[in-house]
Amino acid sequence: MDFPIHRLAAAGFPTGLQEIPQPPAALYYRGQLPTADLTLLSVVGPRKYSLYGKQVVEELVSGLRDYPLGIVSGLALGMDSLAHEVALRNHIYTLAIPGGGINDEVIYPARHKSLARRILESGGGLLSEFEPDFRATKWSFPQRNRLVAGISQATLLVEAAEKSGTLITARMTVDYNRDLMVVPGNIFHNTSRGVHQFLKLGATPVTCSEDILEVLKIKQQS
Repeated sequence: MDFPIHRLAAAGFPTGLQEIPQPPAALYYRGQLPTADLTLLSVVGPRKYSLYGKQVVEELVSGLRDYPLGIVSGLALGMDSLAHEVALRNHIYTLAIPGGGINDEVIYPARHKSLARRILESGGGLLSEFEPDFRATKWSFPQRNRLVAGISQATLLVEAAEKSGTLITARMTVDYNRDLMVVPGNIFHNTSRGVHQFLKLGATPVTCSEDILEVLKIKQQS
């Protein structure tokens, strides 16, 4: 199946991206954009996550199945791809916002071309502000992060080292007046230090899927 690329002008942007500072001039997408009835949750974390981080994402995202909710992440190695994979396994809508263009030839990382295809085939979407043939570069990833934070009603930060690039998305989430949720970690692990920074600053701790639903004001099933 072919998934053509569409261009969106500012007037057609998803609501969240119409509200952020310095919105993109245009957006390009393939597949399906999230419908207005979906609440979007960004899931972010490190490239090298721990077994604990993997278990957390599998547990929390799986618990969101059958709710009007979609998972957003950046298609990158590590936590991003895990979030997309768990969403796919649970038939949850997922939107990938890569750090480059969305033509098959430039999908980054290249090993995730098959993941991108499965996202499209599942009814999900790929979204980017970069020209379709743009190849990801060092500066394009932090620029992309504002779209991940901006399109979602909330962000879930699973793991992050003290100076992790993942924290850029977390900071933007707070700056955009979105809800930031964090998963408390082992105080002796480096991958918990960035998370605990935000926990001290007032981010909402999450220990189960029900906590996420409560923050997003989604009525839980009895």
